Amino acid sequence: MMNNWLDQAIFYEIYPQSFCDSNADGIGDLQGIIQKLDYICSLGCNAIWLNPCFTSPFKDAGYDISDYYTVAPRYGTNEDMKQLFERAHKNGLHVLLDLVPGHTSCEHKWFHESCKAEKNAFTDRYVWTDSVWKEPAGMGCIRGISERDGSCAVNFFSHQPALNYGFYQPDPAEKWQQSMTDEGPKATLEELKNIMRFWLRMGCDGFRVDMAGSLVKNDPDGKGTIKLWQNVRHFLDDEFPAAAMVSEWGEPDKSLQGGFHMDFLLHFGPSHYNDLFRCPEPFFSARGKGDISAFVAKYLDSYKKAGTDGLICIPSGNHDMDRLAHNLQGDALRIAFAFLLSMPGAPFIYYGDELGMNYVEGLTSVEGGYGRTGSRSPMQWDDSVNAGFSTAAAEKLYIPLDGSSERPTVKKQLQEESSLLNEVKQLIALRKAHPALQNHARIKFLYAEKERCPLAYLRSSENETILVLLNPSNQPQSFPCELTLTEELYHFNALPQSKDGKLLLAKQSAAFYRLRP
Repeated sequence: MMNNWLDQAIFYEIYPQSFCDSNADGIGDLQGIIQKLDYICSLGCNAIWLNPCFTSPFKDAGYDISDYYTVAPRYGTNEDMKQLFERAHKNGLHVLLDLVPGHTSCEHKWFHESCKAEKNAFTDRYVWTDSVWKEPAGMGCIRGISERDGSCAVNFFSHQPALNYGFYQPDPAEKWQQSMTDEGPKATLEELKNIMRFWLRMGCDGFRVDMAGSLVKNDPDGKGTIKLWQNVRHFLDDEFPAAAMVSEWGEPDKSLQGGFHMDFLLHFGPSHYNDLFRCPEPFFSARGKGDISAFVAKYLDSYKKAGTDGLICIPSGNHDMDRLAHNLQGDALRIAFAFLLSMPGAPFIYYGDELGMNYVEGLTSVEGGYGRTGSRSPMQWDDSVNAGFSTAAAEKLYIPLDGSSERPTVKKQLQEESSLLNEVKQLIALRKAHPALQNHARIKFLYAEKERCPLAYLRSSENETILVLLNPSNQPQSFPCELTLTEELYHFNALPQSKDGKLLLAKQSAAFYRLRP
C-alpha cells in the first residue's frame, strides 16, 4: 500500500457549508475553501478531510446523497472540486472525500427505480423485505410509498434507505435476505468501486468512510464486512495503490484487517474517548476529577490490535459532537491539544477547534443536526461582517454565527502570541520536527492511574525518545519517576521539578523532554 504521506499526516476537517462563503449566498463553498488553503498550510496541517459535498436534499448534512458523481450546486461544480484537488496538491496538501456507502437519500434515482413493481437493475440495490407488513428486524424502515410490495430498511434517519451488500448469515425463513454473493449485493459493491474510481481519477487522495462497519447485515462479528472491504482493498491496490482509506468503525482489529489504514476512536462505543473531553468530569478539565485509566486501557488494547502499520486517530472533535470548548476552556484547551498532537496515529483537527470556537447554544436544527447544530456554526476569520465568513446579510447565513462579543477569530489570535491558535501551530511544528512524536512512533504509558493526575508517557522512534508530561489539574501533581530531565523541547506554564524519585508537575502544565540514550 503506497501511501507514505500518511506517516506524517495531520488532518484538518472542513464542514463545507460553514468554512468560507465565496459568493455571498450564506453557505460555504469549494471556492471559499480554495481561498483558505494557505491558512490550513500555515497551521502545519498537510491533509484535509472534507465532509460530504455531493448532490443531496441535505436533510442530514449531505450524508443523504442523491448523486454520488456530482458536486452539490450550492458548493460549486465538479470543475471546482478538480481545482480544489489541484490547488491543494500544489500546496502540499492531500484531500480525503467523505464516502457514504451504507445508504443514500430516498430521492436518489436508484431508490426511485427500486420502488417500481417491475424488476429492473435497481430492484435489489436496497434492502427490501417481501411484504409491506414486514419490517427488517432491528432496523427502521420506509414503507407504504412504493409500487412494489415490501418495506425498505433504513440505516438511521427515515429518509436514508440502506444499500444492499447482502447478509452474512441470511435467515433461511426470510427469502428476501440475500447473501453477499447474490447479484444485487455484488452490483452494489461494484458501483461503490465505480464511485471511488471517478473521484480518485479526478485527483482525490482517498476517503474517510462513513459507518464503515455497518454495510453487511446480520454480521455480528464483522466477518462479512471485513471481507467486503478486503475486496475493495484489492481493487485499490491494483488501480490506486496510493489511495488512503480512513474508517469510521471504532474497532481497529476489524477495520485494519479489512484494509483500512486508519480507524477513528469514536465518541460512542467502548473507546472511552468522551472521558477525555466530553463528560461531566473530563480528564482534561482543570477540576482534576476526571479519570483517564479506562481510556488508556482500551487504547492500549486497540493499539496492540492495530499493529505496527495501522493508525488510530484521536480527533479534537467533529461535526457530530459538541465543540471541544464546550467543556474545556482556557489552559485546559492548550493541554488537551498537547495531548492530541503528541499521541500516535494521525491527528484530526475539526475546523475552529484550533481557536477554541464555542458550541453555540439554542440553535434550531439545520439539516438534521439537532443538538449537533451548535458545533457547525460558521468559521470565525476576523472582525469584519459575519466574522469574515460571508458578505451575505446576517439573516441569510445558513447556520447562525456565534453571537458572543468574545468569540475568537483567526485574526485576533494570530496577533496574540499566547493564543490557542499559536500554541497549536507550535505543537504541530514540534510534532513534524521530531520522529518520536509522529504517527507511527511507539508509545509507553508511565502514569495513567484511576481518578488521578498527571498523565505521562514516552514516545519513541528509532533514534529518539520523548517524555510527555501533562497535568490538567488546577493543583500541582506528582508521580514516581527516576528519569533525568535534560533537554526540554516544549513547556506550557511552569516546568516540572524532580525530587526524591518523583516528578512534581505544576498546576495546568505540559512539558516535553527528549531523553538521552
